[in-house]
Amino acid sequence: MSSTDTPATAAAAAAAESLTAAGEAATLLRFATAGSVDDGKSTLVGRLLHDSKSVLADQLEAVEHASRSRGQEAPDLALLTDGLRAEREQGITIDVAYRYFATPRRRFILADTPGHVQYTRNMVTGASTAELAVVLVDARNGVVEQTRRHAAVAALLRVPHVVLAVNKMDLVGYEESVFARIAGEFTAYAAALGVPEITAIPISALAGDNVVTPSATMDWYGGPTVLEHLETVPVTDDPSGDPVRFPVQYVIRPQTPEHPDYRGYAGQLASGVLRVGDPVTVLPSGRTSTVTAIDALGENVDAAWSPQSVTVLLDDDLDISRGDIIVTTATAPAVTQDVEATVCHLHDRPLAVGDRVLLKHTTRTVKAIVKDIPSRLALSEPDEHGGLARHPAPGELAANDIGRIVLRTSEPLALDAYADSRRTGSFLLIDPADGTTLTAGMAGDAFTESANGTARAAGGAAGDGWDF
Repeated sequence: MSSTDTPATAAAAAAAESLTAAGEAATLLRFATAGSVDDGKSTLVGRLLHDSKSVLADQLEAVEHASRSRGQEAPDLALLTDGLRAEREQGITIDVAYRYFATPRRRFILADTPGHVQYTRNMVTGASTAELAVVLVDARNGVVEQTRRHAAVAALLRVPHVVLAVNKMDLVGYEESVFARIAGEFTAYAAALGVPEITAIPISALAGDNVVTPSATMDWYGGPTVLEHLETVPVTDDPSGDPVRFPVQYVIRPQTPEHPDYRGYAGQLASGVLRVGDPVTVLPSGRTSTVTAIDALGENVDAAWSPQSVTVLLDDDLDISRGDIIVTTATAPAVTQDVEATVCHLHDRPLAVGDRVLLKHTTRTVKAIVKDIPSRLALSEPDEHGGLARHPAPGELAANDIGRIVLRTSEPLALDAYADSRRTGSFLLIDPADGTTLTAGMAGDAFTESANGTARAAGGAAGDGWDF
């Protein structure tokens, strides 16, 4: 320590260095909020941003001004996310609002999705990349049709973590029995759909109870707050156990005096760990070779893992172009032109049997025809097992419908089941006339384990109270 340093300045420097190191090591969590109309999603998000000190002073001032102009004494934190004029006038969320914020422990990308039935497709869009979904329930109303719909979409999209936020507990006297009843009903329904993990948290977004700070009025609850759970839920998986999937985006051939014979295949590793020396197969051609080098950020590396963007060099000069997938030979997927999938139709124009579309899978786009639409999910109607009922042979899918379809593609595709890989098991159907997105698809059976699925409910109901 120099003569000008003091214990206070040294401590401050050490704290700053620790915070910087924590920020650099912080993981990223993508999560989405969902719930029925007026369950308080936007207020929850606004409270989360406000109480975690993630709102700029001018943003808060604008919200306070807008709230006063509407005759409200306290700032309406929902206005932090409801940015469209129609949203503010009607007091509802219409579009998906993305927000980015961070704490010393983790960085977040939040998708605040609409609650109306007619905007189910927006919830699918927001939750498609989410690792966690927060489903809100109004404590006065309990589990309603739209709550079950959002739980089904979370299960369909294989969102690994679901938080049930029982909101507006202040309006039911903070009664534990109300929370227990709602949590038990939701957990049973979500478990039947195969949701792997459910955490129930009683909150009041308006008052701030259990959002960022623990509630002083619900001492019967001993679990985490919403922010605490978001900061601690595990999201980093070991990619070494996943099969290697490397969709080729671009072929690099500089043909310069320094690199006369360089032929590299650039792209983002969708899953797995690829190493120099690995025997690989190029799909759909089926040709084989060996990885001789991997370039990452201009340097040679021995291995790459998802989701790194790298350039791969092979031992053989193969005919490889954009849309091909490089996989390790031992874990190569089946190649097929017959695709069976569960889809969510996004466009206002219905999708019908016989429609000719473009199918975009990773970096590959091929022509396809809709051969059959065997069923449509009835998201509001449980079947005899407590799962989802299906309407057979609907003939077409309208906007927001989720159903099963059968496609025949003009060229073979290397598709994984969506249950095995959200990246290489998903695809889009595109209108060949104008390029608009029609449908989001998930290869394979969506609810294969729903009939007998079980869930680990971190906040599940128990006969003798809550076990956290």
